[in-house]
Amino acid sequence: MFTGIIEAVGSISSARAEQGDVRLRIHTGSLDLDDVKLGDSIATNGVCLTVVACHGDGFEADVSRESLAHTRIGQWSAGTRVNLEKAMLPTTRMGGHIVSGHVDGVGTIRKREADARSIRFDVEVPAELRRYIAAKGSVTVDGVSLTTNALTATGFSLNIVPHTAQETTLADLQAGAEVHLEVDVIARYLEQLLGHTQDQKSQITPAFLAENGFWK
Repeated sequence: MFTGIIEAVGSISSARAEQGDVRLRIHTGSLDLDDVKLGDSIATNGVCLTVVACHGDGFEADVSRESLAHTRIGQWSAGTRVNLEKAMLPTTRMGGHIVSGHVDGVGTIRKREADARSIRFDVEVPAELRRYIAAKGSVTVDGVSLTTNALTATGFSLNIVPHTAQETTLADLQAGAEVHLEVDVIARYLEQLLGHTQDQKSQITPAFLAENGFWK
């Protein structure tokens, strides 16, 4: 689990094909690795990666074909800048929101403009993910916990304040750039509990609520 509060910006040292999948070596910049050991998780642009080797200046991780199919990792090369966050501890201050590190889809920056000292983005979201996004709700963009301004016809808008722009890679984004998206995990679990899936209709109906004393 993560919070979406970025701890450091690193970069890809190498991305090497390994029998159908990929081995990444990541330079972690200012990220403190003193407490990182093999098997730990580090979110890299929002993707939860497992540390399989540690170095003085970074770590290595394997990326499965499943992750390659649902993320932009296959497009990363030496020098690509990435947002980094170590897995949260029980004592971690929850400054963002609950982030699993499991990317739900890839969105596209459709518009970038200055908004006073902020950067305002309009983000296009895959149609199947739009129902999970609410105005003034939480969403993760390239690993960064953000609050949406409003919903749009194809996604949402948001503002990147100067501190976030300075401490993450989001200021690098221009119109047309693709980004990793993770929707609010609570929305996904709520949908499952209520039975709102493609294969199953909800059992929570007015009749059900009336029978159980929740509806008059």
